[in-house]
Amino acid sequence: MAGETDAGHNQLTPAEKAAGWQLLFNGTSLEGWRLYGKQAAPGAGWQVQDGVLKKVSKIRGGDIITVRKFGDFDLTWEWRISPAGNNGIKYLVLEERTAGPGHEYQMIDDTGNPDGRRGPKRQTGSFYDVLPAPPDKPLKPVGEWNFSRVLLQGPHVEHWLNGKKILEYELGSPALKAAVAESKFRNAPGFGDKVQGYIMLTDHEDECWFRNIKIRPLPLKTP
Repeated sequence: MAGETDAGHNQLTPAEKAAGWQLLFNGTSLEGWRLYGKQAAPGAGWQVQDGVLKKVSKIRGGDIITVRKFGDFDLTWEWRISPAGNNGIKYLVLEERTAGPGHEYQMIDDTGNPDGRRGPKRQTGSFYDVLPAPPDKPLKPVGEWNFSRVLLQGPHVEHWLNGKKILEYELGSPALKAAVAESKFRNAPGFGDKVQGYIMLTDHEDECWFRNIKIRPLPLKTP
């Protein structure tokens, strides 16, 4: 599986193609993405520059989602955040659930952003506001590229950061339901259940960069 040491970005190797990997960002355009809740192209705050997808600071681009839904999958991407910046990738996203559209893999300046300073449930690698990432996670300094992964197969979900599994949970489990009940998503219907949904890049109006966004759809696995 390709990581941040690749010489070429936003490309698939023959081995990746054979394994079923697909690019979600082609390095040249926002083809395959649209605004959340609208059949419209991403706003001006999302720009492609030198093979990198950039969320421009203070220019609204809107939350954007893939045009396709996914069930079970292996998702990887590289990202870097600006000082005091905040962003995230959401998965299991449903447009009808506006109060809690999906589960967020948090990407943030843990110590420089006020929300990050609220604790581990709101820091990088966490299932935002629901389950914390561990304090010993291998996070790169702000401004450097990180390599993240979300694996979803059946009810099982894993968050990875720079080659290390930092969080795992089971969709629909009593433990997850208890954690959701203590979160800001307690009143979002079906939040924490298994669905087929979109992948979302969030817009917090902070500068953030993405590249090598890749997904490998997996055969659906029932609980």
